Order: sequence, then structure tokens, then C-alpha cells
Amino acid sequence: MAKQLRQAIQFQVVALPDEQAVLIPSVFPLWDLAATYQTGDRVQYNEWLYKCLLAHTAQESWTPDTASSLWVRIDDPAEEWPQWRQPQGAQDAYALGAKVSHNEKHWTSDVDSNVWEPGVYGWTEVV
Repeated sequence: MAKQLRQAIQFQVVALPDEQAVLIPSVFPLWDLAATYQTGDRVQYNEWLYKCLLAHTAQESWTPDTASSLWVRIDDPAEEWPQWRQPQGAQDAYALGAKVSHNEKHWTSDVDSNVWEPGVYGWTEVV
């Protein structure tokens, strides 16, 4: 019965927008080395929620936390200054006005599709 209930919940949560899904990552399936993923699938990995960017069959070296061309971590929108992560391309670049924390400072993006490190180019420090 518990397994059926979990499957029913997982069936329903696929319709949630990322902003709501990130609040309940534990109801999403765990990343599975034996799985095939479609674009838009969401999984939990190391207690974080990730979204699949490109359809693929999982491989040991393509974990969601390392294969940034295949996965993007969904951050909690309630976190005002999430930790900056190096974008790998257009799929995870920062938008104009995005806020991040980096090197114990707060930054806002001055450009759209920002892939630069804060302090190098394209960011303004917020003091």
C-alpha cells in the first residue's frame, strides 16, 4: 500500500512548477544509475532536486551534481542569495538581475545569460 501511495504522489508532483517542487524534493524519485531520463524529469540527489536538461541514459560519471550539461539543480526561490555555481552554458546561465553569494559577498548580475564569475565581469557587488 505504501509503495502504491508513493507512486500516486510521484505521478501528481510532476505537474508542480519548480518553485513548488523544490520545497518537497523527498517526494521525487532518487536518481537511478539504471534509469533513462527525459528532458524535464526531476530527481533527488544528495538531498537536492535536479531537473534533466537533455534526454539520456544514466551513467556512473553523469551524476546530477557533476553532469551540468545534463542536469540543473533547482534552488529554493525563498533563498535570496544562493551560492554561485559556474554555469556550463546557456541552459544554466544567470539572468539579468540574478542574485548570488560568492566569496562571502553578495552580487547581482548586470547582464542576461551571465556565465562569468562574480568579481570578474558582469556582476555588481551589493554592499
